[in-house]
Amino acid sequence: MDVLMLGGTGAISHAVAVAALGRGDRVTLVTRGRSTTHAVPDGAQVVTADARDSSALRAALGARSFDSVIDFVAFTPAHVADDIENFSGRTGQFVFISSASAYAKPVPRLPITESTPLRNPFWQYSRDKIAAEEVLVGAFREHAFPMTIVRPSHTYDRTRVPIGDWTVVERMRAGKPVVVPGDGTSLWTLTHASDLARAFVHLLGREDVLGEAFHITRDDAMPWDAIYRTIGHAAGVEPDLVHVPSDLIARIDPESGPGLLGDKSHSVVFDNTKIRRVAPGWEPRVTLAEGAREMVEWFDADPARRRHDAHTDRVHDLAARFVRSEVGSVIATP
Repeated sequence: MDVLMLGGTGAISHAVAVAALGRGDRVTLVTRGRSTTHAVPDGAQVVTADARDSSALRAALGARSFDSVIDFVAFTPAHVADDIENFSGRTGQFVFISSASAYAKPVPRLPITESTPLRNPFWQYSRDKIAAEEVLVGAFREHAFPMTIVRPSHTYDRTRVPIGDWTVVERMRAGKPVVVPGDGTSLWTLTHASDLARAFVHLLGREDVLGEAFHITRDDAMPWDAIYRTIGHAAGVEPDLVHVPSDLIARIDPESGPGLLGDKSHSVVFDNTKIRRVAPGWEPRVTLAEGAREMVEWFDADPARRRHDAHTDRVHDLAARFVRSEVGSVIATP
């Protein structure tokens, strides 16, 4: 198959490119050539262009057509409207990377399936993904635009610290308090990008998945405390965890607040029955313990990767100090 990927050097897109090449597909990546974490996979063709600049994209691709086009860098209805215009009649399948954060929050029931309603009043990112899906569904119904929707949840690889950034691991090693949203018992699902990619490629080039949406995640879920401790153990320490209400974290750090209140503060468990019908026998292989060890080794291998973020440090210090001082004052009150 001829597969075009808009993007291709992010955690998910890189893993999908590697999996597609591994099964013999011809893969072309459209990138701006700026990634410092993921090299272009061996065997992939590269087109250097801004995928969001339609004129530049059409000039770079010429008259080429593709069996499947995957857009990893579309985030708004306007982005997918451009995709529809650019690729109508030029591909047998267009795959939009949406987000499992689009599922209704608060979560109405578990496990989450692809028929769970889409609604997120907390996070604009998720609302934009929902609106983009609606544009694609309309194009499929009205014009038979051959789209498929994929909704990843929290997906990581060795280059991504799934509890924030490397500064959090740095704090663990320094014995500093690390903030965990809520009471640490809510459930969360983390999926390694290589596991997602092995199922994802089964969707490519299939007419029976057009007009459909799929999520691809692990089936199990872990309490947040266990997630933080697993990553801490991979870094060689027992972390000092401080439980902080999510709404307080959101007030201290408005930048991360919407993603916390609109996604990570809710327990999630996913039913992956639908993707298994397309990818029979698929099972996730990489446990968090394995993925965390791989991640720590990657960051430890090069000091330049271990970038300290002063903002992250400040948020953890403020939140931990507030909670511990408040609790301490209550206990000390006669």
